[in-house]
Amino acid sequence: MSAFANVHIVFFDLGHTLLYFDGDWPQVFLQAQESLWEALVQAGLRLERAAFLRRLRRRLEAYYREREAVFIEHTTTRVLTALLAEEGYPRLPARLVQQALERMYATTQAHWQADPQAHTTLRGLRARGYALGLISNAAHDADVQALVEQHRLRAYFDVILTSAAVGIRKPDARIFAAALAHWGCPPGHALMVGDTPGADILGAHRAGMPAIWLTRYADTACNRAEAEALAPEARIADLSALLALLRAPARHPPP
Repeated sequence: MSAFANVHIVFFDLGHTLLYFDGDWPQVFLQAQESLWEALVQAGLRLERAAFLRRLRRRLEAYYREREAVFIEHTTTRVLTALLAEEGYPRLPARLVQQALERMYATTQAHWQADPQAHTTLRGLRARGYALGLISNAAHDADVQALVEQHRLRAYFDVILTSAAVGIRKPDARIFAAALAHWGCPPGHALMVGDTPGADILGAHRAGMPAIWLTRYADTACNRAEAEALAPEARIADLSALLALLRAPARHPPP
């Protein structure tokens, strides 16, 4: 019997699964931080460029290390708000902070592109009767929502859930449970598709769901051993292979 015989809900990761990054990430992310600093200065804040960017980078690096260790998502909003308070701006309007973050993420968003097979695959799964959801580890919920809009993905999904919105990162099983709650559905009727074994495969298995490892944009040199140890129910090289694996679901989720 297929591991996917009872599946009628398919969850996807976003970055390096439905989207790919077409630039050099470290360089683009430095440019994004520059954009954030420029937005703050244009809003009237007095921040010395080199010193502020140095402190920002240290804070972000510490934040990224922490979230990978404890799977809690405190968000870049919290990081930036705390840093600005230390810079002498403890009570800035929330909208000013969000506008600066929008400028930062607009720089990275320009480099995210839709996988050429994303729309065909998602449309095909919907046509076969599958319900679809998106579960993304992300430091800023608005960034994911903007990318979903930019690449015209929203119409495919019944649920779009980010770690920034929930406060919990994959592979914590609770973020999968929160997504499944939309249907009131047991985890055995859903599966996860993603590129990161330690988040997508491990998280799905912890939640009681099968998982498919998508390798097209995955760092297979680093992740192969981990993926083999975690034993995904299937491994695919591109999104179109999903349509061969998943025919029509035997059951349908509740409305």
